[in-house]
Amino acid sequence: MRTQVGIVGAGPAGLLLSHLLHLHGIESVVVESRSRQYVEERVRAGLLEQMTADLLVETGVGARLQREGLVHHGIFLRFGGRSHRIDFDELAGGHTVVIYPQNKVVADLFDARLNAGGQIFFEAQETSIHDFAEAGPGSSLKPKIRFREHGESREIVCDLIAGCDGFHGICRPSIPRDRLAIFDRIYPFGWLGILAEAPPSSPELVYAYHERGFALLSMRSPHLGRLYIQCAPDEDIEKWPDERIWAELHARLATSDGKWTLAEGPVVQKGVTGMRSFVTEPMQCGRLFLAGDAAHIVPPTGAKGLNLAVADVRVLARAIAEYYATGKEGLLQSYSRICLRRVWKVQRFSWWMTSMLHLFETDNAFDRRRQLAELDYVASSRAASQTLAENYVGLPMEWDPPK
Repeated sequence: MRTQVGIVGAGPAGLLLSHLLHLHGIESVVVESRSRQYVEERVRAGLLEQMTADLLVETGVGARLQREGLVHHGIFLRFGGRSHRIDFDELAGGHTVVIYPQNKVVADLFDARLNAGGQIFFEAQETSIHDFAEAGPGSSLKPKIRFREHGESREIVCDLIAGCDGFHGICRPSIPRDRLAIFDRIYPFGWLGILAEAPPSSPELVYAYHERGFALLSMRSPHLGRLYIQCAPDEDIEKWPDERIWAELHARLATSDGKWTLAEGPVVQKGVTGMRSFVTEPMQCGRLFLAGDAAHIVPPTGAKGLNLAVADVRVLARAIAEYYATGKEGLLQSYSRICLRRVWKVQRFSWWMTSMLHLFETDNAFDRRRQLAELDYVASSRAASQTLAENYVGLPMEWDPPK
């Protein structure tokens, strides 16, 4: 089989890239190792930056998002038992964020691709990629994706391969080691998260700094709450019955005036997530282009993982479209440098939010006072709160590689 672009991975990055290429009249084939049901039911963060939400709407896959998405105009920082609101309308030019579950983003994109006749191979086994490093101008080689479907061997010959198969996928490890530089940081804590059938106890997200550890109050819908507490990265979830989790959430999210109440409800899901920062440089090798978690991971504190993946494929789709329209490779060859400029800004913001709000094992009394001073500065300084707001709703796209 031949196609213009082969995409490995049917997560939001791969599906959105395939959709954007379709709008440009460019053919693509998506290869996914899991079933459609598995991919659609994976629970992931669901906070969309203004730019992400706008792109989905503008490209025709945002109808349900507009109906069901919860628009948030700010967030709360809670420390010392008091809440301080970061007002996006005032501080970020009216830009907002939207709460919309990632599995719904994936389902919307699946529907769009399949309704348009897009080809997606599910449950592909033994997937591998070949000849991408040597392909390109002056070479007769073409990149290839090989896999097994229902026991039969298949091969897709393409001009370009997009590696959108996540952190544990096969694309990044297929690049020769001497062609990559890896930057990694593993944090000494994780998040114990629950999904509860309870109405949100706040109209907007609450980020809480507490002497017992960080806590976050978020939501998935008007009837589903998503809540987190800082824990050990290898925490045994069996030692956390629902009653203990709720007690810890009450303690960490409480206000000193006692006027705020945390609504409880049946816990329908819980688990522990480790936290790390990870970047691959470059994000391309020959005719292979990495996007999303295949190229970078951010701690979830700043809610940037999905949004950063969308920014990647937005650049990649435009670069591929220019390549097929003009034959010029300038934007295609600049893909990694353009994306990494944003990636590192997002890493900085995510690290800053994480280090400001979490307790570290090595912290002493000085460090705790410093964190409180930083939170107080952010809450009381327009310049500081504006920096947080601008980063949180999403930085503007930059199309020129850094000089």
